[in-house]
Amino acid sequence: MTNPLFFASLSIPLIAIPLLYWVYTCPKNKYKQTNLVLYVHDYLTGDDKSAMTVAGKEGPTTSIMHFGTLLAHDDPVTVGPDPKSEEVGRAQGMYINSQLDGKALFMIFSVMFTDGEYKGSTLEIQGADPFVLKEREFSVVSGTGYFRFVRGYGIMTTEFLDIQNLRAIIKLNITVRHF
Repeated sequence: MTNPLFFASLSIPLIAIPLLYWVYTCPKNKYKQTNLVLYVHDYLTGDDKSAMTVAGKEGPTTSIMHFGTLLAHDDPVTVGPDPKSEEVGRAQGMYINSQLDGKALFMIFSVMFTDGEYKGSTLEIQGADPFVLKEREFSVVSGTGYFRFVRGYGIMTTEFLDIQNLRAIIKLNITVRHF
């Protein structure tokens, strides 16, 4: 009579060898890293106005500098700080002033690429913007197209700020990993 353990011990290599071959020869899903420098032109006044207050304690006339004020924006995104530099997309979303003293925003918006190498792709950005600081870090939480399955972060700095007229140019230095 043959021992069943004998046959089981022979079948282990027959299963293990093809499995090991597949594990070591199968192409790996390697992450790509992409670094971007973009400029967002956020203007609440002027002929090129791209943002507006939609709610606050005094309704839409409330200043974004007041706690609880909500702002919607559709800002141009360019490759350089000059408003005339090449536009590669739009930053669309909202900010809410989320700090009692009015010195920080919570932001959630999409960078929608409309031209260039990443046309048709998006990056979803979220996080705190304590705009009184020189540098602020934010999260890149999702993306589409070229940036599918993205995760990453960015450093935001203010290139230009005119508080009286509520006009700003914000530099986004973004690092993301994706497939």
